[in-house]
Amino acid sequence: MTVDLVLKDLKAYVDGAVKECCMAIEDRKILKVGKEAHMPNADKTLSLKGLLVLPGLIDVHVHLRDEGKAYKEDFYTGTAAAAAGGFTIVLDMPNNAPITMSVETLKNRMAIAKRKILVNVGFYSEFPKETQEIPKIIAEGAMAFKLYLSEQMGGLNIDNDNALMEAFKMVASKVPIAVHAEDKSMLEKAKNELKQKGRNDVEAFLEAHSVEAEVKAVRRLVEIARKTKAKVHFCHVSTKQGLETIQKAKEDGLPITCEVTPHHLFLSADDLKHFGPLALTVPPLRDKIHVDFLWESLKRGVVDVVGSDHAPHTLAEKKAATVWEVKAGIPGLETTLPLMLTAVNAGVISLADVVRLLAEKPSQTFKLDGWGAVKEGCKADLVVVDLKREYRLDASKFHSKA
Repeated sequence: MTVDLVLKDLKAYVDGAVKECCMAIEDRKILKVGKEAHMPNADKTLSLKGLLVLPGLIDVHVHLRDEGKAYKEDFYTGTAAAAAGGFTIVLDMPNNAPITMSVETLKNRMAIAKRKILVNVGFYSEFPKETQEIPKIIAEGAMAFKLYLSEQMGGLNIDNDNALMEAFKMVASKVPIAVHAEDKSMLEKAKNELKQKGRNDVEAFLEAHSVEAEVKAVRRLVEIARKTKAKVHFCHVSTKQGLETIQKAKEDGLPITCEVTPHHLFLSADDLKHFGPLALTVPPLRDKIHVDFLWESLKRGVVDVVGSDHAPHTLAEKKAATVWEVKAGIPGLETTLPLMLTAVNAGVISLADVVRLLAEKPSQTFKLDGWGAVKEGCKADLVVVDLKREYRLDASKFHSKA
């Protein structure tokens, strides 16, 4: 038998350990992992010169923009950034123009993406106005639903618990429901009070997007998950109390998962005060007590996923006249893996943690069977890294528009 490709002279993360091996690839799948002597003949053989092979990474939280927001990012530039950052699958968020929240908008978005993408892309949908449309959106191929509790985004009334429960029961365990957990009423009240006082500073933004606003929303959704048994995935958790609530819910047996972002791990509120509006994101960067707890929870396995929350904006949007007009978000597709590997080299986390958080658990959580592992029979989506290479991040070389 002659296969498409044999990779040799490499180390690979296989079955929880780094092993020197070779790899045979046929029809875009890993056919064999083993010694060179056991490899079949190949149309092409490539030496990786001792570099490390990891499973292609999966980013479950990406804003690829395009359509009415193509000036910020489009499917080509966003997936080029993903490929450069080691991500072979990204899941696209629905807060687009138009919002992805129906069979029609989902089909149109998929059609546009098909002509441009460089890596695999899955799609979220917002909730439609009519709950009976939910099964149709799932049948069309939505990987998950997204629920913003911080603002009214889709067709579901986020102020009405009964409406949320009806929608959650309709989804059941078919796909995850990813949640942006900040309480809308608390945010609006705090913002209005601060604006009336003439506040226009990043400290005011931090006050508006308080720890309490996240915790209240997390607790609310945990109770709805408890009543509906829906599979809830908490996005970009940023607070100690929020994570503690999620950990307790997990211990109670609820089907809940959670994610943290690199910017909430590697930056803090002090960095926001230093960099100003460029570092504004939601939820905001937190004080060190929260950052330290995120790291601790990540290492203990409470955190399931690291998602970049790649949220590209133009420089002009990041330098708006007031802090309330600044578009919140930080690009992350091209920085996530380098940052996490830097933490590995520093002894903060292990390579096993990186693979778990960026490949294995994302695959399990979002039912991406056949991805997320270097294993015979799995998709040959791979990323090659050099743990000895040092370099300075240079945004001018990013493939992203941000």
